[in-house]
Amino acid sequence: MDDPFDLGSDEPPSLAAPPAYLDGLNPAQRQAVEATDGPVLVLAGAGTGKTRVLTTRLAHILDSGLAYPGEILAVTFTNKAAREMRERIGRLLGRSVEGMWLGTFHAIATRILRRHAELAGLKSNFTIIDTDDQIRLLKQVMAAHQVDEKKWPARVLIGIIQRWKDRALTPDKVAEAEGADFAHGRAVALYREYQQRLETLNAADFGDLLLHCLTLFTNHADVLADYQRRFRYILVDEYQDTNVAQYLWLRLLARQHRNICCVGDDDQSIYAWRGAEVGNILRFEEDFPGARVVRLERNYRSTGHILGAASGLIAHNRGRLGKTLWTEDDGGEKVVVRGVWDGEEEARIVADEIEALQRREHPLSQMAVLVRASFQTRAFEERFITIGLPYRVIGGLRFYERLEIRDAIAYLRVIAQPDDDLAFERIVNRPKRGIGDSSLQILNRAARAAGLSMTATAEELLTTDELRGRARTGLETLITHFARWRTMAATVTPAELARTVLDESGYTAMWQADKSVEAPGRLENLKELVNALEEFESLEGFLDHVGLVMDNNDAADGDMVNIMTLHGAKGLEFDTVFLPGWEEQLFPHQRALDESGQKGLEEERRLAYVGITRARRKAFVLHAASRQVYNQWNSQAPSRFLDELPGEHVERRSDLMGSGMRDQPMNFDFDASRPSFGRRASNYGRYVDARRQQTTLDMEPVSVTYAEHEEGTFAVGGRVFHQKFGYGRIRAVDGNKLDIAFEKAGNKKVMDSFVQPA
Repeated sequence: MDDPFDLGSDEPPSLAAPPAYLDGLNPAQRQAVEATDGPVLVLAGAGTGKTRVLTTRLAHILDSGLAYPGEILAVTFTNKAAREMRERIGRLLGRSVEGMWLGTFHAIATRILRRHAELAGLKSNFTIIDTDDQIRLLKQVMAAHQVDEKKWPARVLIGIIQRWKDRALTPDKVAEAEGADFAHGRAVALYREYQQRLETLNAADFGDLLLHCLTLFTNHADVLADYQRRFRYILVDEYQDTNVAQYLWLRLLARQHRNICCVGDDDQSIYAWRGAEVGNILRFEEDFPGARVVRLERNYRSTGHILGAASGLIAHNRGRLGKTLWTEDDGGEKVVVRGVWDGEEEARIVADEIEALQRREHPLSQMAVLVRASFQTRAFEERFITIGLPYRVIGGLRFYERLEIRDAIAYLRVIAQPDDDLAFERIVNRPKRGIGDSSLQILNRAARAAGLSMTATAEELLTTDELRGRARTGLETLITHFARWRTMAATVTPAELARTVLDESGYTAMWQADKSVEAPGRLENLKELVNALEEFESLEGFLDHVGLVMDNNDAADGDMVNIMTLHGAKGLEFDTVFLPGWEEQLFPHQRALDESGQKGLEEERRLAYVGITRARRKAFVLHAASRQVYNQWNSQAPSRFLDELPGEHVERRSDLMGSGMRDQPMNFDFDASRPSFGRRASNYGRYVDARRQQTTLDMEPVSVTYAEHEEGTFAVGGRVFHQKFGYGRIRAVDGNKLDIAFEKAGNKKVMDSFVQPA
């Protein structure tokens, strides 16, 4: 195993002339690269070349002889970013750089814990468990405390515990009042026993990786001092997304040399829901007196109008350090703000625009639909399927989250770490070996009584008579297999081991015998898992990779439109971006306003800023007059964010108005006296009246004949005629609104005055 304190063998070269890697940097970027003494905060706006600054700064430190590779700690938020950074540094220097501590918070914390595991109450081969295993373990803990899991879901408790860990709170540091709302105040006690069970299992969850490191540094000053001396330079990417535990960890490590450079954008802090604390970046100058702040404001991505709209919007936030993006490129097209009838019409208009752009040879892969809430994707997916428009939904189920992959990895985890009860229990009867619930209860009860793992307890039970028949035979065969597989693990490759395990365990045969439509795909996934193992020299390395990997590598190939949430779009960019659903209660989201008030509103506005700045050339913002949410139709008021977009950068349209009004600006004046933050448009009545004057759901007005009808004329099942859509049959009646299945136009919602009985 490589010694993490090996400083590397590269000799620092002498710096004769300005190196080539500084060429092409603008003045602010170069200042950020060359400011190597003391704390530095780089405020990097969207599209301002942040990654280039980070990699060039690292290359400059190495090339200037300021530090050896092993004296640099560089922290990213994704494994992909770490890989790209390492590759780019190598290209800048013209040689590979080995020995740097470059990776995610979790990866580097794991590396430290592996070395000092015993001081943190673990063994060096501890298991990193995922959310699925966390929930299963918590269910066991809750059952032991007689907590009704149906009334108090384990998934809720794991969220509470994770938030405590994000704030660096061990069970003894959590105020009892904080858990008062869960299980009659027993949340802290459950947290304490959960941690004890993890220690018994020689396991850690994601939150523990930083938490154990903080405990290690706090309780063992000599260990902390070693790492403080070692890391002469610390660089942190996406600093605005750090939580309290990560913040404290970085402060401890930077205390000696103080050469810490944090790169981030307070205007793009959008992950408070998963523990990110925007205050970390806002108070950087207080935490590190004498810090230099460098603002990267020249944008290389978007047009002037897109930047102007985004900057005008975010300027309404109070909690920000302040910067204004600019570009030397031309203004480009204005941001289009368009009002539509409902979500279905919104999807149709977006699809029409995409097809029009495609006809002008605009690649589909350079277009994205960015939604605030996941339920919004349904209408776009249905529309795209209907017209045959290829698309991908980014953010779906990941490869390592699939059932068959989890099962296969559980086998490998038990081989690597026999005390991993969670993995053992998952596969002990998969495929079926006659080890049912009653046998598992016997095994669990005996394990708790003896204070042993389930694997060790199983070996003991095979010498007694508690288990009989198929259960005993199946368990004996499995234990024998594991003993042999552990011996094999020392002599064969991880891929060869996995193939043997899947075959000898009967797991592959189980899916081969399965006649469901999913079985062939599951078998292909298992083959792909073995292929993935070919890249790893050790089983431990692969399991660490699975535990830490955060990337979502979309396997879909080809030219496709991208659909994703705004949160998932951060860090990405597209030529054209569609931003639907800009309505009150949806965006800004009412839950964010109710739970966090002004702070929640500002994060929602940052999310809107992120959405607009994903666009290079075109940005379309849409809002609907009505929307179906969880099977209910709701009237929608336009988002307050629309009124905050500067008029000189925006072109406002509405398909809700008559043709004479269509291109007129729409004023969204808000009633500031409304309590809370769910304000309503004061002119919303005029907005609804205009909507009712609409003559058709289509983009262009058509000539229609208004018909007089007596109240109650229309009923479900009745056949009607519409001058535009033709004949159809009524599916539902809601006052003067009819839901009609037209024979050629499909399902439409129309006012009863537009149709007549047929």
